[in-house]
Amino acid sequence: MCVCGGLLLTVGQCHAGCSSMWKVALVLYQLLALCQPLWAQDNFTAITPQDCSLDCIRQGGPVCEYCRVTRGDVRRALGLNSVEAFGSCIPWPCFELLGEEDPTICQHYVQAPNDVTVEFVHEPNPKSDTIVVSWKPSYYGITFLRGFQVSLQALGGSSIACQLFLFNRNLSLTPSHAQRVYTSDPFPSLSLGSQYAVTVMALPVPEKWEKFYQSKIFSTRSCAEKNGLEECRKDWYPKHVEVQQKGTAITVTFNLAPPNLGISSYFSLCYANGIKNYIDITPNSSKNKTHHSYQLNDLQEGTNYTCEIAANEMDAVRKTFNVQVMLIQKGATPLPVTPSLALVLPLFLAVLAIVVVLLAALTRTRLQLKKLFIKPALCEMQHHQESGTQEEVVSLPRNRLTPPRLLICYSSYDGPAHVKAVMQLGAFIQQHMATQVCLDLWDSLSVAEEGSMAWHCRQIRESNFILVICSRGLNHRPEPPEPEGDSSDGEADGGLGFGPNAFSSDVAIKLIGEEVGRAKARGQDLSKYMAAIFEYSEETDIPTELRLVSPYTLTRDLSLLFSHLHGVALHSPGGYLKINHISEEGFTKLPSGAALQWAISEAAMEMRAKSCHSAERD
Repeated sequence: MCVCGGLLLTVGQCHAGCSSMWKVALVLYQLLALCQPLWAQDNFTAITPQDCSLDCIRQGGPVCEYCRVTRGDVRRALGLNSVEAFGSCIPWPCFELLGEEDPTICQHYVQAPNDVTVEFVHEPNPKSDTIVVSWKPSYYGITFLRGFQVSLQALGGSSIACQLFLFNRNLSLTPSHAQRVYTSDPFPSLSLGSQYAVTVMALPVPEKWEKFYQSKIFSTRSCAEKNGLEECRKDWYPKHVEVQQKGTAITVTFNLAPPNLGISSYFSLCYANGIKNYIDITPNSSKNKTHHSYQLNDLQEGTNYTCEIAANEMDAVRKTFNVQVMLIQKGATPLPVTPSLALVLPLFLAVLAIVVVLLAALTRTRLQLKKLFIKPALCEMQHHQESGTQEEVVSLPRNRLTPPRLLICYSSYDGPAHVKAVMQLGAFIQQHMATQVCLDLWDSLSVAEEGSMAWHCRQIRESNFILVICSRGLNHRPEPPEPEGDSSDGEADGGLGFGPNAFSSDVAIKLIGEEVGRAKARGQDLSKYMAAIFEYSEETDIPTELRLVSPYTLTRDLSLLFSHLHGVALHSPGGYLKINHISEEGFTKLPSGAALQWAISEAAMEMRAKSCHSAERD
């Protein structure tokens, strides 16, 4: 007799029973061991930043595991009155924050983070978005990892937001911690429907180390994605369109915008075979508040039309639909199946004569355009002759395989409105003038890595053309820094938020002026360099050394600038070159052209206000 599992058994029963019970126990143990990582993963949560003092981080307190560092902490650690002189997203001062007792803590190499993701969080403001960035640390160098820096920049803009997070000096992570997920603080007030670049940097960052950051480009949600189509005036479009044809009458019915959007008029545009049919639509909401019907007239029978309908608003989203106009048989007498020879022969001769005339015209046109490359919808050459205006389509010279590279330099001392006008100019040139634009505001990460002077020197060497936007700020001289007692404590406790990019190209403009002077003295070609002023500036704002190069007044001389960049003559015997949407009166028809004109107007108003303020102060 024996006891197994609390039961009294015989020897045979004891051996068989206990063996089976031990097998069951072993299987249960293995299942528990396999399930334990799954339970641990389910219970795992991301690590969020803590509020802790810089002294706690330096002393290695256990409560300071993953801490946010504010702009005020950096200011006090550096002992400077203002950290803005280094830009709003400067490399963190490792020695001042952590390495005074042990400088080697800031000299190790750490690999870039992995799995950078962007998550949208609740934002009560319907006009903006808020995101949180998360990531995992890399296995490589994790023992020496001291923290992270997260930066967010709007593509095509100068605003940068930065957040700095540090571990306490006594914390040392192990390779198993590479599965941890760390998060940033929320980045609020992001414009809807905009593109941003987020960069997560592993700290410390030794010199000559290129694998310390991971970047990700993302787009914020559109108004329709966040709030629904019925709440967005700019994104709204008719979702339901129905077309009915009875005889020659074509009726189109569509759903109206909700009353809260304030949309009262619409338009319809149908086109086929080069013919357009435009209709203004003003529904009577007192009859029907949800739908409206209108007639399509003057459409050709047997033709397929592509139609668009949208709210009569700037840059409204258009709903596209197709209309097939059926051929209506007129008269009941059918044509004979076999036409007579007397009917066919004159028709055949007429068709043959038309074909001969067309071939002769095409041959003549081909001989006239023998030296031109045909490229539709690029440029229109209008020749004024006695018989009328004749248009020919020409293309850009093909001696360059890539678009010309243009570096734009400017002064940032004339205020944010002037900088915005420069950015809008760069966007217009890149979108509609077949040119690759280089602007420091669009490449702030490379500027921060290389340094402002090194970046500008490299761009000056690699660019085909250099355009200097001259303004009153070129004669500005930097003011001495304010004493420490004048600083405000209101900003000291705030985080590293959006602020203007401190890098400026003023010194690069001085270098360009010296290059122009040397090239002139040597008798070299100066076509690489150009100077331009906006309409609110004066020709006296152009520095003396830059008056040797071609000057332009923008936006009046956009066509001349295009001619300079592409080597296309604007005038020829008996005609002149008209470039679509780049003329002084036509560029505002484009969205980017209208934005450029508006930015220049705002900068002009700001300049006049500054002038009045200076006159009153004097």
